[in-house]
Amino acid sequence: MKKYLTIPNVVTISRAVFLPFLYVFMYLGMPMFFLVSYIVLGSTDFFDGKLARWLRQVTPIGKVLDSICDLLFYLSSIWFFYYLFSDFLQPNMPLLWVLLSTLALSFVVSFIRIKKPMMMHTRILRLSAVLVYFLIISSFFFNTTYFVTVVIMAYIIGFLESILIFIKFGHVDPDTTSIFALLKRDNYYEENDTL
Repeated sequence: MKKYLTIPNVVTISRAVFLPFLYVFMYLGMPMFFLVSYIVLGSTDFFDGKLARWLRQVTPIGKVLDSICDLLFYLSSIWFFYYLFSDFLQPNMPLLWVLLSTLALSFVVSFIRIKKPMMMHTRILRLSAVLVYFLIISSFFFNTTYFVTVVIMAYIIGFLESILIFIKFGHVDPDTTSIFALLKRDNYYEENDTL
């Protein structure tokens, strides 16, 4: 148990543990508490991975915890956005349903191909997470209707890439940067096998 209780894993888990406070602040109409808490909690997604690499504490359980906490945080972010800024989201609802369907399909395909649901951390999906983070924050100050469209499209592309990765390669490291990195890797091995 102690080997799993690393500083990066504690930082990761804090995202899920403190997530209910965001719901409380939102429902009680405390926008400044919500905003500050959201900024702090969202930053844990950046720092947990950096800490894990810096402290050399990258673990398989840490990757799983990060995926679970990411999913909880970013699905909650959709609800927060809907609740707080539905006027910005309403024009994008059909696209949001496409996104949620693509997310579900990526889990189904990963389950079929590797016998477990897996969430990738490709560059596109990491960028999408950063965009969601800034979308929520900037929506307190600006009309972000078009920004919502960009974020949803980025996620759709990211989950489609994940689906293609699972179909073509099966089980891969969840931190694979892109399908192109895997294709390049395979081409490298094919070229060196023929020598």
